[in-house]
Amino acid sequence: MAGWKLEPGYQALAQDFGSLDAVFGLQGERLTRDPLSEVIRVERDGVNYYVKRYTGAGKGLRRYLGRPRIKAEWQNLKQFAKWDIPTAEVVAFGLERNGLAFGRGAMITRELPRTEDLSALAERNDARLVDRGWVDHISRQLARHTRIMHDHHFTHNDLKWRNLLVDDQATLFFIDCPTGDFWWGFMLRYRITKDLACLDKVAKYHLSNTQRLRFYLQYRGRERLNASDKRRIRHVVTFFEGRE
Repeated sequence: MAGWKLEPGYQALAQDFGSLDAVFGLQGERLTRDPLSEVIRVERDGVNYYVKRYTGAGKGLRRYLGRPRIKAEWQNLKQFAKWDIPTAEVVAFGLERNGLAFGRGAMITRELPRTEDLSALAERNDARLVDRGWVDHISRQLARHTRIMHDHHFTHNDLKWRNLLVDDQATLFFIDCPTGDFWWGFMLRYRITKDLACLDKVAKYHLSNTQRLRFYLQYRGRERLNASDKRRIRHVVTFFEGRE
């Protein structure tokens, strides 16, 4: 059983993007590959598209239980768009099952032009990271979008600088969220702390303590910390101790 959808605005690309068979036959520049998936980049009519193809869901029961990773990827990006969180546009998506087991699946996203991930900026010590105005502008976007996710009981679960893109207009985009999900109670609080700790893991090396604190206050919508905030901050800054 196979299900595939090409978004209405892209029907002109149906020959290449109109079916799972066509998508798995595409040739392009390979960007990543692992035992379960690969990402290639293809260009059509002057626009780049990223094609992510999965040929496995893991071993044993992972083939049968839970939401397939590729399905989570496209659903989470579409969820971001519904919440007005800037993200990559999903052009086409779908999967195929062999009986009850996952067979294969794919997702195509449109390129976000003139973007880089924040980790690339950090690695080369980009001058924008010492521009207080630029950092504050990015920080406010990141705080707002992260709070929107968390207010919906959703956490990214891999909210690292490499999964945050910024363009030449200083607009921030959230990408690559295959393990994001909804949580409640203790697990939601734990996952929120993990998201914030993932962000701070790089921030502590490139931003001042004042900038890091300001981000947290922006995220909380507060002028000053209360007792609960102080407890969470302690958990955030110690979350990865012994694991780095």
